[in-house]
Amino acid sequence: MAFLRLPGIRTELTCSFETADRPAILPAESRINGFAEQTHLSGGDGIMKRAGATTLKGNPVDLKGRAIVVGDVAPTFSLQANDLSEVTLSGKTTIIATVPSLDTSVCALETKKFNDEVKNLPNVDVFVVSMDLPFGNKRWCASEGVENIKTLSAHRCTDFGVDYGVLISGGPLDRCLARAVFVVGADGKVKFVEYCKEIADHPNYEAVLAAAKS
Repeated sequence: MAFLRLPGIRTELTCSFETADRPAILPAESRINGFAEQTHLSGGDGIMKRAGATTLKGNPVDLKGRAIVVGDVAPTFSLQANDLSEVTLSGKTTIIATVPSLDTSVCALETKKFNDEVKNLPNVDVFVVSMDLPFGNKRWCASEGVENIKTLSAHRCTDFGVDYGVLISGGPLDRCLARAVFVVGADGKVKFVEYCKEIADHPNYEAVLAAAKS
């Protein structure tokens, strides 16, 4: 038996183990944002893996965890802020942007973009989440003058990355977070999702901000 790990749900599945004529991984196809992607259960940890769900400079990158869709209840989390305090959803409309690392050009520009735009979004929180340590996030924010948003660290475990379907599996960015943006309403439900097809590309800022204002 194997278990499929979904946010807040434990689903038991019957899987055959590897034999001479049957592979250990059982593939299936799903469609996210109109694109077909292969999903399977990882033979080692039983967590769903979305094969080739995104790319890095054109090369396929696998992501762990189910893809969030509009209408889902946002998975709960507890992440570390720059001062090591615990941060979670507060009941306000929240933009959650996941990035590989603030120490990369696109991630830095994206974070500064949201830092500027949130001034025009009253009662909206913006969280930029990565696997970067809180100490590095604090130094980066101080050097870049970023003070209107919260940079959060998911470094202590992979639960957040799996629950939001952004945990990179394998390759040079193994265990980092892929680029994605989620807008969570005050009711705790997801009302916008974008998984960037290419990690090096920017998200659709106009669509994100429109969703946060709606």
